Amino acid sequence: MQQLRQRIQSRTAKVGVIGLGYVGLPMAVGAAVAGYPVIGFDIDKRKIDAIAAGERYIEDVEPDEWKLAIESGKLIATMDFVRLRECDVVLVCVPTPINRAKEPDMSAVEAATDSIARALRAEQLIIVESTTYPGTTVELVKPRLEATGLRAGIDFALVFSPERIDPGNKRFKLRQVPKVVGGLTDQCTQLAVEFYSAFIDQLVPVSSPTAAEMTKIYENVFRSVNIALVNELALLCNRMGLNVWEVIEAASTKPYGFMTFYPGPGLGGHCIPVDPYYLAWKARHYDFHVKFVELSATINDSMPYYVCSRVNDALNSVRKSVNGSDILILGVTYKRDVADLRESPALKIIEMLHQRGAKVSYHDPYIPTLHVQDHVDLQLQSDTLSPERLRQADCVVVVADHSSYDWAMIAENAPLIVDTRNALKAFAAPHIWRL
Repeated sequence: MQQLRQRIQSRTAKVGVIGLGYVGLPMAVGAAVAGYPVIGFDIDKRKIDAIAAGERYIEDVEPDEWKLAIESGKLIATMDFVRLRECDVVLVCVPTPINRAKEPDMSAVEAATDSIARALRAEQLIIVESTTYPGTTVELVKPRLEATGLRAGIDFALVFSPERIDPGNKRFKLRQVPKVVGGLTDQCTQLAVEFYSAFIDQLVPVSSPTAAEMTKIYENVFRSVNIALVNELALLCNRMGLNVWEVIEAASTKPYGFMTFYPGPGLGGHCIPVDPYYLAWKARHYDFHVKFVELSATINDSMPYYVCSRVNDALNSVRKSVNGSDILILGVTYKRDVADLRESPALKIIEMLHQRGAKVSYHDPYIPTLHVQDHVDLQLQSDTLSPERLRQADCVVVVADHSSYDWAMIAENAPLIVDTRNALKAFAAPHIWRL
């Protein structure tokens, strides 16, 4: 694959990125700014049209880099997957959710792989970035591509390199986050390292795609387990009449052997709520149960139910019931200052409160409209946030602590608050209920 290496080194290799969401678009822009010609592929026409119009629809992409990628003509987008044949390097950046049974939904990866297979040729580098279970690249992607008659590692290169995008993170941008790379062969790994080194500072080669997949799963399961620990601590502290936030802040003063994690209303985002189930599912194929991981996922999944119980207790304290109460949710994204609803616990909280008879509304400066569609079908619009609206609500529930919120105004006007993020830590009042 000497010709492929030369095109990568000269940055004349054409790059295809399948999936133009929170992972794919930053990768596409990064490659384009580095000088590679990039074609973005997606089944969502709105994203294709936005790129054609020069509209930056993901805030994590730096405005100056976006402008350079668009105005230079290095980044274009299409729904025509036949054009994958033009690409020397193809990145798979599609969603990998779980289904209702908490099992991997690999349909998007399968569809992307089949699209690549229909256009596959020799001298191509195929890189899977979508977070998935260990073994996906070798057991799922490789056979589908080799059904064409071309051989992975010989005719084309095959690699897994997990994304490490953290939406809203202002400190660590794409270039600054080390990137793990695991190729089917040493040559595959080296080709990917040479490609990524154009726009990422540090590359971390590992022995195989499966090792790279396990690395990504471990990173996120580590966080899931520690968040579950502090969530369970929050439940115990509530039972004991202790302030869990005070305990955490005091423990965090230890300069060694401690890492701070915070409780919350539940996990959100694409990876941390999902990856424990990917690992548990794969482990069962080896007659192995990752009990610790499964337990942490169960604890974290229970937090929206706990939030609803806190709302119930808070309303009971003022002789009101959930049924018929006006409940205003503040923030529906899964983290502050990011317009990202993926796996947000707010959706489950809204659903359960609605099912219990509450009149539920929300305010979020990043989400103008909201469709809750699991066991209910609710179409909501972001409500006004004013002293009058706060006084009207029977209970205000803080789910996402956006920095734009005026907490003093909220504390002064809301008659009853359930604060799941410790956003109102500066205010001590009987009408503010902590997690």
